[in-house]
Formats: sequence, structure tokens, C-alpha cells
Amino acid sequence: MRARGARIAAYAVLTVLGAVVAVAGALVQAGWFPLGLLLALGAAVALFYGGARLTGTKVGAAAPAGGWMLVVLLLTASRPEGDFVFGTGLGSYVFLLGGMFAAVMCATVAPSGHLPPAGTTGPPDLVKGR
Repeated sequence: MRARGARIAAYAVLTVLGAVVAVAGALVQAGWFPLGLLLALGAAVALFYGGARLTGTKVGAAAPAGGWMLVVLLLTASRPEGDFVFGTGLGSYVFLLGGMFAAVMCATVAPSGHLPPAGTTGPPDLVKGR
């Protein structure tokens, strides 16, 4: 039970970190174009993949990606005054779509926790006699 609570706490921290990376990336990607865009996407990829490796699950990549996505979508909405964080340049679209693509890729390559039995080279159902 204690390990489950620690894992849930790790997911919560990763979600908050995803939100922080989204805000920082939104500000940096337009300010230092094109290096800021690479920095923002690199930070997002590092967080998504790092979360997956830290927890050893696909949810470890999905938790920060969810926080990132929520904040990025909130930042793209314009206010009644007409203000918004993202500009209308190509870099904003690359940041949005690149971050989404990175989240999916990191969740896809994350370890699933299902390893084949020791001494085998393939999935357990393909190995005869086991």
C-alpha cells in the first residue's frame, strides 16, 4: 500500500512539473526562436521520458504530458481583452504539435513492466515448454 501511495505522489509531482515546463516553454519558444523552441521541446521530451523511466510505467509519461497539455491549451485561449501567450508564428505550432508528438512517442517507448521470463529471447507465449 505504501508503494502505491508513493507512485501516486510521483504522478502528481510529474503532472505539476509538466505544467511548469509548459509555461516555461511557452515563454521561451517565442523569445529565443529557434533555439528557444528546441530548448522548450527538449525540456518536454526530457520530462516525459524521464517520468516514464522513473516510474517504469507508461502513466509516468502520460502524467506530465497531461499537465503539459492542459496548460498549453489554456495558454492558447485568448482573453476578452485580446491578449494571449502564444504568437501566430510557425514556432507556436511546432511547439504545440511537437510536444504532443513527443508525449505520444515517450509513452509508446516507455517500459510496460511485462518482461519475458529469464533465459528467453521472445514473448512467453512463443517460447515452447514454458
